[in-house]
Amino acid sequence: MNRLKKSPRAGFKAAFQNSRVAAVFERYPVEVRKQLLRVRELIFDTAASLDGVGPIEETLRWGEPSYLTTQSGTGTMVRINQLARNERAFAIYFHCQTNLVETFRARYARRFEFEGNRALVFDVEDELPEAELKDCIAMALTYFRKRRSPAGRDKTTAARRSR
Repeated sequence: MNRLKKSPRAGFKAAFQNSRVAAVFERYPVEVRKQLLRVRELIFDTAASLDGVGPIEETLRWGEPSYLTTQSGTGTMVRINQLARNERAFAIYFHCQTNLVETFRARYARRFEFEGNRALVFDVEDELPEAELKDCIAMALTYFRKRRSPAGRDKTTAARRSR
């Protein structure tokens, strides 16, 4: 399970870092699993293409595969999961207290289906709009960069410490 597998579309597929995450993927129906594995690959590919993001931590949050920039702290969590209300649908979730989904809606209103201010929703039959998804993922993985000073310290944290 720790081996890297060659992918015809994107260099290498990342091995699962967490056996519990792998087990969640194994429980998905085949069509959903295929799409979520592609989204997972896009997350890792996008992170690898962004300077300063560093390695992605793959874990479970609320029982869902979740991807975090734990080491660099540059971004907000991205989660993926099958929809409970529709077995043939899945979503990519973003932190609902950010403006990310609002930004995605402004840029890609005709390209995505949205769930409130927290998710992009897809049917398993949908062809994933990879360029647009990579843009959205990149925005999430770098969400906190604009708040960092040149020295790399979070301005909000620095202000709190100085009080």
